[in-house]
Amino acid sequence: MRFFPTAVSGAFVVEVDARYDERGLFARTFDAKSFEDHGLVPVYPQCNVSQNHRRGTLRGMHYQADPRPEVKLVRATRGRVFDVALDLRRDSPTYLQWASVELDAARHNAFYIPGGCAHGFMTLEDDCELFYQMSEVYVPELAHGVRWDDPAFSIAWPFRPSVINERDVALESYSQETSL
Repeated sequence: MRFFPTAVSGAFVVEVDARYDERGLFARTFDAKSFEDHGLVPVYPQCNVSQNHRRGTLRGMHYQADPRPEVKLVRATRGRVFDVALDLRRDSPTYLQWASVELDAARHNAFYIPGGCAHGFMTLEDDCELFYQMSEVYVPELAHGVRWDDPAFSIAWPFRPSVINERDVALESYSQETSL
């Protein structure tokens, strides 16, 4: 496993060491000790799956607030997505900055997103699926979000979304109270 820092402090692209032979591929996609050795959260008590039917589906920007902020380890298990971490931690050196990675099921890469960051993604093709490992269980009253198109962040999405749900459309723009 290889860990590559991103433009957001504490966020990493995780790449696997794939081994190929006549049978196909083998790769370890998660190793708690490797995560611990890099100072990253190694325990994920909740896992989620997100299926998305159409190219241009956008979900985000979501986060879970204190006292239970979520670390997320996200990977595409089918298709390709443009995945984004947005730093909302006031004490972070990358406060209000964002980082993105193309998650690709064929590459088996992942995005480690620290607690205190909002997360969102856009599908780059039809029939995408994401698998999330979460450091905290979901607490509905702590679930929040900010607008995906807020000019305070200027996230460079690859194109306009074609599918976005009412909840995400109704998210408010950023304010100081949003910061964690």
